[in-house]
Amino acid sequence: VQLVESGGGLVQAGDSLRLSCKASGSTFTTTAVGWFRQAPGKEREFVAAVSRSGSDTRHAESVKDRFILSRDNAKNTVYLQMNSLKPEDAAVYYCAARIGYSLISIYSRLNEYPYWGQGTQVTVSS
Repeated sequence: VQLVESGGGLVQAGDSLRLSCKASGSTFTTTAVGWFRQAPGKEREFVAAVSRSGSDTRHAESVKDRFILSRDNAKNTVYLQMNSLKPEDAAVYYCAARIGYSLISIYSRLNEYPYWGQGTQVTVSS
């Protein structure tokens, strides 16, 4: 599975961004996808994940009321809509993928994902 993220950039606090993760090389409908982020000097952390079907999602508490994760299986793409961005959201955002055991399985640990994109930078100025 190959993953390509896009949509990062420089925004001001309170603004919105939509990140995209486009997958290729595998049947997308069998793939569960997660988003992670890594700020300078910090460990990579879970942000959000979506099941194969798109019916189930999970978000980290720090983004739960601001970020929305969705997927369009017809376009092999997962979207992370980020609203009300804060300076502490600044990081490199990575999408990751794995085969989902069921239509509703969600995975939130780094070591559960064998496939990773190259990352996209999100910078939030205060």
